Amino acid sequence: MTRTAVIAGVGPGLGESLARKLATEGCRVALFARSRDYIADLADDLPDPGEGLAVQTDLTDVEQIRDGFEAVREEFGPVDVLVNHASAAAWNGLMDASVEEFERAWAVNGRGAFVCSQEAVGDMLETGGGTVVFTGATSAVRSLGGTIGFTAAKFAARGMAMDIAQEFGPEGVHVAHVVIDGQIDSPRVREQSPDRDGETFLDPDEMAETYWHLVEQDDVSTQPFEVHITNGPQNSEFI
Repeated sequence: MTRTAVIAGVGPGLGESLARKLATEGCRVALFARSRDYIADLADDLPDPGEGLAVQTDLTDVEQIRDGFEAVREEFGPVDVLVNHASAAAWNGLMDASVEEFERAWAVNGRGAFVCSQEAVGDMLETGGGTVVFTGATSAVRSLGGTIGFTAAKFAARGMAMDIAQEFGPEGVHVAHVVIDGQIDSPRVREQSPDRDGETFLDPDEMAETYWHLVEQDDVSTQPFEVHITNGPQNSEFI
């Protein structure tokens, strides 16, 4: 079965690994991100038998998101898989966070995922089902203190995922939330932490395998909602 997948929020690391994994499994993969050059190069470099489509999209802009999904439908058809992967962080506590920081974290993690989910689930209801996966974080289930904007936004996204799962699960829409408890290996993370052992990072290619298992588990009667990815207690300090 050939699926059309949208990854909302793609960059080096897990976003790229997800795109490559979905393409390897034969999906037509649409890449949403603000960075046009990066996603264009990635779309051209996806492995066979998949196809790639770069859709430059600011996930804080509702109209850009809706236009992006229209571009996907025109090129590939209705959406079968959505990964709400975008994230915006506000690394300040209550007294230091600005309203602008707080609202931006919510605009990406909350409103952006809401609009993407509306668009994708609308397609899935017409075609008989599909999969929506939310990329979460430790802060989606356990506040660490001092990151109020990020925590509030991630809690909101997890609640939204749960609500969509309960509403549309019986109609064949499998919704899952992935808690990422650790730092994902990427060039930027390696540069920021040159002295850390590579084994303390989460392997994005292995993580992408977990996401694909969620896509494959489309039995209406048995739909796992939450997966917690970690590589040990050394990650407890990370968000």
